[in-house]
Amino acid sequence: MRRRWAFGLRPRLLAALVFTAAVTLGVAALALLPPLQDKLTQQASNDLENATSTDRGLFERQITATLRKTVGRPRQERLTRVGQEIQNRGFTLRARTDARVIVADAVPGEQPIFDTDIAALPRNDILRSIADPVPRTVRRGDTITVTEPIFVDRKYSLDPHASVPGQFVLVTQKQLSDVTTAVGQVRNAFLAAAAAGLLVAVVLGVFLATTIGRRLARLRAAAVRVAREGPDAPTPRDDGLDEVGDLARSLATMQRELRRQEASRRSFVATASHELRTPLTSLQGTLELLEEDLRDGRLDHDDAREQLVAAQRQLRRLGRLATELLDLSRLDAAVPMREEPVELGELCRAVAAEFELGAREREVDLGVTTPPGPCWGRGDPDAVARVVRILLDNALRHAPVGSSVRVLPAYHGSNATVEVADEGPGVAPSDRERIFERFERGSTPSGEGGFGLGLAIGRELARRMGGELRHDDGTGPGARFVLELAIEMPSGSHPEREPAPTAG
Repeated sequence: MRRRWAFGLRPRLLAALVFTAAVTLGVAALALLPPLQDKLTQQASNDLENATSTDRGLFERQITATLRKTVGRPRQERLTRVGQEIQNRGFTLRARTDARVIVADAVPGEQPIFDTDIAALPRNDILRSIADPVPRTVRRGDTITVTEPIFVDRKYSLDPHASVPGQFVLVTQKQLSDVTTAVGQVRNAFLAAAAAGLLVAVVLGVFLATTIGRRLARLRAAAVRVAREGPDAPTPRDDGLDEVGDLARSLATMQRELRRQEASRRSFVATASHELRTPLTSLQGTLELLEEDLRDGRLDHDDAREQLVAAQRQLRRLGRLATELLDLSRLDAAVPMREEPVELGELCRAVAAEFELGAREREVDLGVTTPPGPCWGRGDPDAVARVVRILLDNALRHAPVGSSVRVLPAYHGSNATVEVADEGPGVAPSDRERIFERFERGSTPSGEGGFGLGLAIGRELARRMGGELRHDDGTGPGARFVLELAIEMPSGSHPEREPAPTAG
């Protein structure tokens, strides 16, 4: 058989593991990296806003104090003095925020009052803050600019006649390169971890696929060998505690069952052949003797009559064996059975009537004790009658001369039962389950031996009808077998109107 490795279990399992790992890592990256960058950017913006808003009051008090001390002096001198006074405060803010710090007046010139960096001024943000004196934060690309207006008393203003006298602007400007760098480092670390995870997934997938493939290959080889050599081939073994191990144990159980069935089949063939050979040999010998007597003209009528009786006995034995083998074949073929109400009392009387002649010949008293009213059970009438025949035949063959056999249909709890009891030697405790196996006989010798099929057929028929056939371990002499069936009344009847006594 051509093997298509491209679609085998190993590549599919490996692809599934790699695909699962890749999808998991991709989803994790999408769920982690963009929100991380946004969160870090927002955190940096909030930190810069909080630091600028906190230091605005400090700058305002320091600028106001400096302007108060320099009232009446030239404007440029006052600006220079303000720049000198706020220098320490500005560099402190820069050290804490790692941002550019700018302080400008309401009419900024070419240079601000204070600037920690030498770069182009954010003039638009400064002018916008002067025109609309409220705190604002602006982000352009990777740059965040925070503007905070600073107000001083008009009488200390640099230009009392200006449109917005006494206003200054505190500007902090920060590059988000550290955020971008941090996100890049996280991305690189994530990619490295993803590559390592994919590599581990590939290695693990190869290992698992190879291991499972080898174990399944061994099981396949064992199954092929069983198909080729039969159930006697070596049993597959796999001690794993996973599904493959369960499969191996199931195959071993199946093989043991096949061996048991094959042994049962061989035993059935051997036993059936032996059981057929015995009466056939006896019949052949009887017929040969009769032929010889007829040919020689010295026929003894009494002896011939005895030989005919023996031949008839063997013919009945053959008929009984053929009937039991036919019953077995029907059971094995799972022939459907009827399910309908069966009146057990009338059925037991009818079946017992079939055995009255045989009971009289054996000098055995055969009686049926029925309850006062009908006793209804659910089953197949033919199958129930067959089970009762098996039990009566078994009881009559083991009952000693002058004893009795009793048949008692009755209700027991939720079951309708038929009990068949004899006064024979009984069944040894060790044989009470074994006798229900095919071709198994009890170890107690008594009466005419059977084939070891009757009780097996009876139990299988009972279970097919949803009931049970068992040996009652009660006290007293003899054997007592009980057929149990579910109670089912015929349509239109009412259980409360039907007498349902319980057997004592």
